[in-house]
Amino acid sequence: MATSFYDILGLPRTASQKEIQAAYKRLARKYHPDVTGGDKKAEEHFKQVNEANEVLSDQTTRAAYDQWGDQWAHADQLERMQRQRGGFGGPSGGFQQGPSGIRFEFGDDPTSGFGSIFDRVFRGRPEATPRTTPHRQRGQDIEHHVRISLAEAYTGTSRRVQVQSSEDSEPIGKQLEVTIPAGVESGSKVRLRSKGGPGIGGGPSGDVILIVGVAADPLFERKGSTLRTDIPLPLTVAILGGEAEISTLDGSVMLNIPQGTQNGRVFRLGGKGMPRLANAKERGDLFARVRVVLPEDLSDEELELVRRLHDLRPSSNPRSGSTASDDPTAHQATADGQRNDSVRPERGDA
Repeated sequence: MATSFYDILGLPRTASQKEIQAAYKRLARKYHPDVTGGDKKAEEHFKQVNEANEVLSDQTTRAAYDQWGDQWAHADQLERMQRQRGGFGGPSGGFQQGPSGIRFEFGDDPTSGFGSIFDRVFRGRPEATPRTTPHRQRGQDIEHHVRISLAEAYTGTSRRVQVQSSEDSEPIGKQLEVTIPAGVESGSKVRLRSKGGPGIGGGPSGDVILIVGVAADPLFERKGSTLRTDIPLPLTVAILGGEAEISTLDGSVMLNIPQGTQNGRVFRLGGKGMPRLANAKERGDLFARVRVVLPEDLSDEELELVRRLHDLRPSSNPRSGSTASDDPTAHQATADGQRNDSVRPERGDA
């Protein structure tokens, strides 16, 4: 990459996890397609911000990126080869710091051995010296850590991984397309049987194990199949009632806001949460919490109207007065305008 993940987020390499999350949320909101209206450059920047966050927000993948740079996804294999060869020996081998972290330089020194291993694993070139196979042994399992977005976890996605495999008894580097099912959570594992390291002496190949991490999302909080989000609501709509547009992971819906809706009131949107991993056709709920937004820069006329309202309700006490409406019905519209009555307001933070 021409730019490091740290540069994309505008952070130093010493940034804390809190700083990384703050930078990600700020930039994700700035370049989100819903905000930029389909601007191609902003969309590309949004993808880069997501990719940077996916790697840097996880301690394991961040450590791999800090050590291996653009090759961080192959950290397990590189570390194994490093142990097998006792380090990066040879004066012309080794690695150096590049603009995006650490990049590799493999020399032609035949004593180093590391370049030839890299070729064998990643470019499919076998070692010149044949190995003996003293006994039948199962190949190694190969683990890959990948980060996906919450939207990808909602729909399911795929990743290409490069692993050491076997073909005609020769170890080679091989790319695999791995399908990640909808509903995965951080820590979920996807296993590809017999696609891992080659067996020894005719033994079976190991497995490829994809360990999934789901990145934080700027709009939604997730717990299992439940999602939570906020609804920024103008004060006038909260008082008078009206409609509010809510973003979900499969499009926007319109929610009817009852008159006198209080700040913090929570509405439940049934079936608008995450798919359940065991059965992707079943989905959890989305809880949308009202966040009343006060108007700024009021005109003299508007301020006078607020004073008149205050004079009309001089003894109003928020602790003893009205609460959220008892009306249990609220309406939801899908992206194509169809409506249903599956949304109900909840009391408090459900």
